Amino acid sequence: MRKILKITLKIVGALLVLFTIIGVVLYLIYNQPLPQGKSGQEAEALAEKMVNAINIEAYQNTQFLDWSFNNGAHTYTWDKTNGKVIVKWSDYLVNLNLNDNSKSIVLEKNNQLSYEESKAIIKTARDYFNNDSFWLVAPFKVLDQGTERSIVEFDDGTKGLMVTYSSGGSTPGDSYLWKLQDNGFPISYQMWVSIIPIGGIEASWDDWQIMESGVFLPTTHKIGPATLDMGAIKAYN
Repeated sequence: MRKILKITLKIVGALLVLFTIIGVVLYLIYNQPLPQGKSGQEAEALAEKMVNAINIEAYQNTQFLDWSFNNGAHTYTWDKTNGKVIVKWSDYLVNLNLNDNSKSIVLEKNNQLSYEESKAIIKTARDYFNNDSFWLVAPFKVLDQGTERSIVEFDDGTKGLMVTYSSGGSTPGDSYLWKLQDNGFPISYQMWVSIIPIGGIEASWDDWQIMESGVFLPTTHKIGPATLDMGAIKAYN
């Protein structure tokens, strides 16, 4: 038994060393420092051009948004007008009140939990919503309160919009560098975020569709070889 344990520990140790080496190599190859952008009127104009290209007026007038995330592991019905969202995953259904989390209701296997029992689940639902909704509507949030905008020039001479979230969400301080078409329509963004140790990872914004309410929304994202599917998206009133 001791011999087997020693062999197991050696294997685990070797794997940890290997993964550490791989992580360091990937970091050295792919990590990019956060670019220094130039704030001012040009950045504000580019942000306005971007949100107008995807019909921000229709987004503002949209009441309900339905979608899923993580291959359907999390599903949402968001009443944007009233600040409420139904979040479902695993055995949980959370009626999440975005304006006052304490008014949220949690069901576990259709049984309602007390507020004390619900606190951790409510926080999880809020974190899921903050992350998963960002992948749906991030382009509409570039003018949110607590954001800072600047222009970054790429090597090919085109200009991108850097947006830093100084407050709000689950991870304030994250930055995103948007690449845009000439008309302002989003192509992709590079991320400098706390949950990803490698800076500058790029995610595409693809397969845009016009929803019932008239707003443009993306149905997929590509991050390296992986594709993130947003499920059956609906936006309506």
